[in-house]
Amino acid sequence: MSGTSEGPTPATELGRAVVTESEILAPSGAEFAEGVEAVEVTGPVPDEAAETVEAAGSAEPDRLAESHVPRTPSPPPYRSVFTAAPLAMAVVDREGTVTGANAALADLLGRDQDTLTGAVAADLVDLASDARTWHAYRELLRGRRARLRCTRRLKHPEGHALWVRVTVAPLPPDDDGVLVSVADITDHRALQARLRHLRMHDPVTRLPNRTLFFERLTGALEAESYAESGTGRIGLCYLDLDGFKAVNDTLGHRVGDQLLAAVADRLTRCAQDAGRARAGIPLVARLGGDEFALLVEDSTGTEQLADLAESLLDAIQEPFDLSGRRLKVSASIGVVERHAAGTTPTALMQAADTTLYWAKADGKARWTLFDPERNASRVTRQALASSLRPAIDRGEFALEYQPLVGMDDDRVHGVEALIRWHHPRFGTLTPNRFISLAEEDGAIVPLGRWVLRTACRQARDWQTRYPDEPPIFVSVNVAVRQVWDSDLVADVADTLEETGLPPHLLQLELTESAVMGSSGRPLQALKALSDMGVRIAIDDFGTGYSNLAYLSRLPVSVLKLDGSFVRGFQIEDRTAQPGAADEVIVEAMVQLAHRLGLTVTAECVETSAQATRLRRIGCDTGQGWLYSRPVPPDRISELLGTPGVQAGVGNP
Repeated sequence: MSGTSEGPTPATELGRAVVTESEILAPSGAEFAEGVEAVEVTGPVPDEAAETVEAAGSAEPDRLAESHVPRTPSPPPYRSVFTAAPLAMAVVDREGTVTGANAALADLLGRDQDTLTGAVAADLVDLASDARTWHAYRELLRGRRARLRCTRRLKHPEGHALWVRVTVAPLPPDDDGVLVSVADITDHRALQARLRHLRMHDPVTRLPNRTLFFERLTGALEAESYAESGTGRIGLCYLDLDGFKAVNDTLGHRVGDQLLAAVADRLTRCAQDAGRARAGIPLVARLGGDEFALLVEDSTGTEQLADLAESLLDAIQEPFDLSGRRLKVSASIGVVERHAAGTTPTALMQAADTTLYWAKADGKARWTLFDPERNASRVTRQALASSLRPAIDRGEFALEYQPLVGMDDDRVHGVEALIRWHHPRFGTLTPNRFISLAEEDGAIVPLGRWVLRTACRQARDWQTRYPDEPPIFVSVNVAVRQVWDSDLVADVADTLEETGLPPHLLQLELTESAVMGSSGRPLQALKALSDMGVRIAIDDFGTGYSNLAYLSRLPVSVLKLDGSFVRGFQIEDRTAQPGAADEVIVEAMVQLAHRLGLTVTAECVETSAQATRLRRIGCDTGQGWLYSRPVPPDRISELLGTPGVQAGVGNP
């Protein structure tokens, strides 16, 4: 009989050896843990009981006299119990040698009973293969331990595995030894293994489920699993079927389950093919729904994972024949490959999930490799989104202003308020870094109110500080969500009343796509604001719908030409041909706007040549670095009253 002892049983290797489980109890009143079966061993009668027997015997002197008749000693009563007991047992001396074993033990181990006496008990039930159990067993033989219980998998002489629970307990002092009892738990272990398999595998695809996958992933990332051998790297392909919900919705869950099972078979074959080419077959698991994962331990680099991902896509794109139907689906795959050291299961799965999202966003039916820089941008975006609303209360936002200069007189007619976020971690951020985030989560509403009040208050301050100068208007950008999610008309009316700014000195800018698609409530709000005296401007005109017929019905007073048209005027070499097409388009839009009674502002004016051409075309105002970059309010004060704004005056 030989024994084996190994470590905790991996879920996918239940047929292999496992670390035995031991329960070691200290002496002096130690007890078994709750739920553990105890082995009770009866010892000699205590001294108090002997005294009671002696006292009772003194009352019968005649019987005591008869006791002087010599008798043949009989074996202790427990010896017959020991011999006939169905529980396999052996008596072991303090040296660890078997001095007696019952027939049940011989039957269990498949040996002759006579050969057990004199054998080393530790060899019979494999107590020496595990250092901790062996030490506890030796301590128990020396009388320093109260009891030992452990589980062992032994090899029966007939070749099959035998699971046993071994209990070692001391005998009474007069017997000077220990009792070893061995219980056959093979059927119990088989039932446990079956239940564990059912608990750890998906019933539809028969693949390992999320629980087993994370168990394997956690084990693969433990230092001892890669410290001494392997590449020390790990790879993951995180796969999601494209359009699987449509299959379920149109053909039913039965066909959907058949498709999942067929996909699982193809993924398994791909994993097996990859395993034949390299050492180790990737683990294929279904994580839930139409999501699958392939875990590659000891990966050799991104090339290996890329080859695997390509084979997976090719396999899934082949048509499926299910119940007389031919279905064609595709998949998106997020691929992550990195050093195992310093990686956690959570971090690896987050990276895989993010990369899968990129694959979906990039057009589906493809695999995408994790990009740390792209992920850093995503993390930054999330950090900004979570801190937007608190930043308003903390006063982290500020406004800068860019002049709107008259093309005919070079004087400042107005300013556009541009928000800046002085972030404590990321520094000063321009609107393109956070406005879209604010629109997504609704923070644009309170942020927009703050911008409106701050800008109107500043415009009113300039009006009162320079009473002899023509008052300048302030232009504030408004998002469509502000119109839908708040009472913009009431907000503007309250702000104008609070600050004392005349309505005609406030201009609200909306993008062309937002204004041209306005109907219902947004259109009513724009008309109400126009009736109030507020000017409405279309920002970035010429890049959106450009529905000129619809434009005539909107309460708009200003068109702001997109800078892409003005940049076509950048050529200043007299011998070169300027952007003639851009100039013709701009001239046509300016003439159309004037016919409709609208004024035109050109954005991104950066050179004198551009300003000259725009002035010749008939543009009303210009905005750009030729006049000034966005600057704090005090720099605008320096420009007010200046008869001619020269290039760079407002620039730092």
